[in-house]
Amino acid sequence: MPAQRPALDLESLRMLALVADLGSISAAARAEQISQPSASKRIQVLERQLGLELLDRRSRGATLTDHGRMVTGWCRTVIEATDALVTGSQALAAREAEQLSIGASQTIAEYLAPTWLGEFRRRAGEPPVQLRVANSQEVIAALRAREIELGFVETPQVPSDLRRRRVASDRLVLVVAPDHPLARRRQPLGRDELAETPLASREDGSGTRDTLRMAIGRPMVAPAVELDSNAAVKVLVGSGSFPAVLSELAVANELRDGRLVEVPLEGVDLARSLDAVWRRGTRLGAAAEHFMQTARPARAAAHRAARAEPRP
Repeated sequence: MPAQRPALDLESLRMLALVADLGSISAAARAEQISQPSASKRIQVLERQLGLELLDRRSRGATLTDHGRMVTGWCRTVIEATDALVTGSQALAAREAEQLSIGASQTIAEYLAPTWLGEFRRRAGEPPVQLRVANSQEVIAALRAREIELGFVETPQVPSDLRRRRVASDRLVLVVAPDHPLARRRQPLGRDELAETPLASREDGSGTRDTLRMAIGRPMVAPAVELDSNAAVKVLVGSGSFPAVLSELAVANELRDGRLVEVPLEGVDLARSLDAVWRRGTRLGAAAEHFMQTARPARAAAHRAARAEPRP
């Protein structure tokens, strides 16, 4: 069994190096602005922990013993490494404070984040924000890789190693072109029928697709087409080719203008939470906390309501 290592005090190591440089405990005490008894006690504690006599104490000062000279060299190495650690860490912290890195899934990035960013930028003293736009699973991966500090996702499945806080509510809707056969349907579409309907779909890993899969709760037919953006899906749906399930935020303008039509559903709950997520066990920086306050639910709801207002 290895010998137990003493918990050495860095200030005691500094004191020994100062005594070596200045020639006496009293001079070292003055340099550290402490009393001579306190300085002497630091050396005594270090000698006791190491089991070595480090100083040859004389009436006119103190000189290093042979052991003391060897230990002092090691002390200087530890002190220099510690100073480098502190200086480097402070530089990293200052660099992080200069910019806030966040990630947002596509629906949030396109329809909510612009308002949040505008409000955040108007607050005095807040750093610039670097926004990464990806699907929900890619935002989660970036958080785990420490590439971003804060993420916003729309997936219902947030891993247990992340914390989550709801910032907005959303609802998915089934939409088609006005001339699509489903636009003339009088009865709501049921869960099983929706599961058997070939859809124009967002890519695997998107929060929209994850939400739909969980809401259906049974195997679904493969998507007719997979696209990696809401805009691309809306263009395809508008051409009359396929239906799609998309965020109400993403299709609010098209529904209001009649470019797309919502198909009623029955027995399928497509409501979902939009969440801020961050690494569990870490404390968010002040800027990240302030940004999350900017993205509180009331603001998201107001933004959504504004989009639903009729155009003049």
